[in-house]
Amino acid sequence: MGIEAYFQRLREAIDASPIVNAFNMTYDKRASHEGFIRGEIYFIDGSILHLREFIDVEIDEDRLIYVYQYMNPEKELVFRYDNTGHHKDLTLPTYPHHKHEGNEYNIRASSPSDLAGILKEIEALVKLP
Repeated sequence: MGIEAYFQRLREAIDASPIVNAFNMTYDKRASHEGFIRGEIYFIDGSILHLREFIDVEIDEDRLIYVYQYMNPEKELVFRYDNTGHHKDLTLPTYPHHKHEGNEYNIRASSPSDLAGILKEIEALVKLP
């Protein structure tokens, strides 16, 4: 799969979500199989997802860098998934993959996630009108 096909899958996941109100995404093709994605997804309840991915799809979907930060309508952290190489002292079995829940210091082990999975998690939190 080329990077354009991956970009298209992200757009389709966003379009398929019943809770998305609007979104602003930039897709930067770095090579035929590498790309950088940055953006915000705004939800019907006023919450927002900030995201960044640097991905290589040459062999499989290898997210070299990712951050998915979900904020409630009051701009407070609900959760953030990332693979930043901090928190080495916590000896997480999934290091460097982890999830912050509610604040910067509540950290738990987490498998790598993708945008479709994150949207499903948010859909369970956001109430449809």
